[in-house]
Amino acid sequence: MINIVQMGLGPIGQQLTRYLNEREGISIVGGVDLDPQKIGNDIGIHAGLDRFGTEIVANVESVQNIKEADVAVITTLSDLKKIEQQIMATADCGLDIISTCEELSHPWKTQPSTATRIDDYCCGKGVSCLGTGVNPGFLMDYLPSVLTSVCRNVEQIRVERIQNAEPRRLPFRDKIGVGLSKQKFNENRDGIRHVGLEESVCMIADAMKWNLNEVTETLEPVIATKDLKNGRIDVNKGEVVGVEQISRGYMNNNEVITLVFKAAIGVTDSHDTITISGTPSFTSTIDGGINGDIATSAITVNTIRSVLEASPGLKTMLDIRGPAYFSHT
Repeated sequence: MINIVQMGLGPIGQQLTRYLNEREGISIVGGVDLDPQKIGNDIGIHAGLDRFGTEIVANVESVQNIKEADVAVITTLSDLKKIEQQIMATADCGLDIISTCEELSHPWKTQPSTATRIDDYCCGKGVSCLGTGVNPGFLMDYLPSVLTSVCRNVEQIRVERIQNAEPRRLPFRDKIGVGLSKQKFNENRDGIRHVGLEESVCMIADAMKWNLNEVTETLEPVIATKDLKNGRIDVNKGEVVGVEQISRGYMNNNEVITLVFKAAIGVTDSHDTITISGTPSFTSTIDGGINGDIATSAITVNTIRSVLEASPGLKTMLDIRGPAYFSHT
């Protein structure tokens, strides 16, 4: 039996509770959330399931059965510096860690000092720590890296993730600025952007052993060309319906990695497309794209065995045994 502590019980955390509960050989022995409205609630009932007999507490140290736990899954924050103390407190409890923090997915180039602190601390405590998710963590970095394994040589990698944001949960739509005016969008750019594109560029470069001399990123709003109103959305013509971000990695001043992320209400051609230019050159497309909420929860569950097997320290998806779906442990 693998015993899990969940930290962060918002929409993704609740979905993860349901996914973990489905797997034979996995037991949730603790739930952690800072929200006073959640503290004291049964984690099973909180996720729309039957009672687990496990109450949500305010911090990992307060988990009643913490000594029985093996792994903590953390679905709290996107900011690496803000989540650092949560990681260290969890490591103090001797738990291996899987987190959906986007900036944790490959921080060695973007935030090297923080990455080194986390790595050293986890090594000292004898635990492994992995940042993962659908994006970053899989579709725009790990998967294209794996696809290059059939190539004699690679000259350029381009990934496009184009998705209709209407079916996504409200926090995601808020994150990409749906319903804002152009002015409000520009005033709040730092809080609106999709987090993780630069980390994905760096993960691909790490896999390829490409020494990039520059990484750039652009962010532009997608604007509604007509009123869009139904039970889920209420956007006027001229307001923001999403974002388009492009991150580029350059080696010897040549663009070798291009990542295009577009998420907006009304997109009609959702897809995830990877194009490898080399020998051979080829394109792989997932028509309709992968649902981010489902995939993030699923990959968090499916990396548990790989993280338990990993050596201590901060890991990326490139460092662990390739994960796969499993029905029982």
